[in-house]
Amino acid sequence: MTSSHAAATPTPVLETATRARAAAAILAPLPRSAKDSALRAIADALEARTAEIVTANAEDIAKARAAGTSETVIDRLTLTPERVRAIASDVRDVVALPDPVGEVVRGSTLPNGIDLRQIRVPLGVVGIIYEARPNVTVDAAALCLKSGNAVLLRGSSSAYASNTALVAVLRDAVAGAGLPADAVQLVPGESRDSVRELMRARGLVDVLIPRGGASLIKTVVEESIVPVIETGTGNCHVYVDAQADLDTAVEILVNSKAQRPSVCNAAETLLVHRDIADAFLPRALDALAEAGVTVHGDEQVLKAAEGGKVTAVPATDEDWAAEYLSYDIAAGVVDSLDDAVAHIRRWTSGHTEAIVTTSQAAARRFTQLVDSTTVAVNASTRFTDGGQFGFGAEIGISTQKLHARGPMGLPELTSTKYIVTGDGHVR
Repeated sequence: MTSSHAAATPTPVLETATRARAAAAILAPLPRSAKDSALRAIADALEARTAEIVTANAEDIAKARAAGTSETVIDRLTLTPERVRAIASDVRDVVALPDPVGEVVRGSTLPNGIDLRQIRVPLGVVGIIYEARPNVTVDAAALCLKSGNAVLLRGSSSAYASNTALVAVLRDAVAGAGLPADAVQLVPGESRDSVRELMRARGLVDVLIPRGGASLIKTVVEESIVPVIETGTGNCHVYVDAQADLDTAVEILVNSKAQRPSVCNAAETLLVHRDIADAFLPRALDALAEAGVTVHGDEQVLKAAEGGKVTAVPATDEDWAAEYLSYDIAAGVVDSLDDAVAHIRRWTSGHTEAIVTTSQAAARRFTQLVDSTTVAVNASTRFTDGGQFGFGAEIGISTQKLHARGPMGLPELTSTKYIVTGDGHVR
């Protein structure tokens, strides 16, 4: 604990963080078997207490409906018995994943005979600030426990009853498995004051991970004095190169945009090389129309849309910057691959960009020049996902460069330390 916290008047948030710090010290050296036993207990408890969880969730749903919340948000908020079973299944999937703690990242014997090893260790206390989705409560707790971290969960007030019920189940299961219940805690309070306190608990909380909309992430990144891993908004681009296969390009475009438009790895902008625009745009616009997508186009795209089935409106700077999360896409024609890259560099959120091309040289140049977490060649942007990458699960997708970038699995919830073993060595 830092001196500033020692001197501060304890508040419910700081007391919660202090207990988490004590729990983290107990978790750090535990073997995988102890952590996996707790995770199995969590999965079993979720299934055994489903009725209790669904009843609490119904309170949140009723309040959301009374407040006129959109059905899309209500769907994200809803927990059914089937969804609770699926969450329990996800926890069991985490049990099967390798434990990153103790892994030797690198090691060698130095010329002087000292043995040097760099090993993975837990981050310590991880705070998660998130919106709506109560499944994140369990996902985050499971991933943090598996990687030896204590977790502080600050969900939105819209899911307060659900999260309170879920954390009660998690804490009972963890304690029943012989681990400290305070390894999993709900941050007390429903007002923004508790979020601000969490963001200022430097020395007690090791890292904050915000998960949600752009405004939430921006607030945490700009106001927190606790280190933050920025999980990104996704203004993702699909660039169709002069040497693209048209059938492949249409398929990748529609999948990237319309397979699930409300997620951060859905495409929000289409860029088309001028040399292929006349042949590609009519087909692409028809396919987007069929998928129910509205196109926000530049002059050439609007011209290609005339007389067609697609709904097309003029694009503005707001469109090029937009993360729509809906059946909308910005679309423009570029003169070259380098112009596409320049457009992406100006407007991207740094999440995922895709190129469709049969040219190895074009693919190589695009992957070298584009600076985002993930660059896809002849593949949908929708593959940027911890599960799709084979990580088993993810805590979020980081769009910053330190300390993690891209989909964050269990190893990204660790730091490292060096073990120096000598035989009476002195310098």
